[in-house]
Amino acid sequence: MKKTSIITALLAALLAVPAFAQNAATTVQRDVNQQQRIESGLQSGQLTTREAARLEREESHVDRVEAKALRDGSMSAAEKRNVTRLQNQASRDIAAERHDARTGNPDSASSRRMQADVQRNVNQQQRVENGIKYGSLTNHEAARMERGQARVNRKEFRAGLDGHVGAFEQARVQRSENHQSRRIFRQRHDRQTRG
Repeated sequence: MKKTSIITALLAALLAVPAFAQNAATTVQRDVNQQQRIESGLQSGQLTTREAARLEREESHVDRVEAKALRDGSMSAAEKRNVTRLQNQASRDIAAERHDARTGNPDSASSRRMQADVQRNVNQQQRVENGIKYGSLTNHEAARMERGQARVNRKEFRAGLDGHVGAFEQARVQRSENHQSRRIFRQRHDRQTRG
């Protein structure tokens, strides 16, 4: 009887690890999707630079909450619900901003700069998601990556808050993005793996 309960407990523990990975990968995939929607809105002119900046502030908040939820290595059901609630609100806000009466000029230098920054967010979030999915990032490492992405998103918000992203502001954002990119690479290629 004892042998059966030990085996059952071990199997349950082994099956729980992919569930945590799935929670983390799912939330990061949702980040990717929402960043793509912001970029698409900028490219189509449905979003102004200022609207995209405000949406980046909201994405920063979601990333910080995700990082906090993953900090202990797992995401509880309550934490998952909270993250999902925040992502749902961000999704509604993206839809509302994209379908309001304000339009942006997708060909302006400012919009092109913001588009490039948001596309970089998409790429970096996809790298984090792939790291989680394929086991090269632990949840602790994913939490650190989400905190870093939150910092990048806040810089994008500050850069576009006035409705214009200048070359100097974009250079500051790009430095943060480069730093984040190097951290993602290091974390994905270190010896720690999801086990």
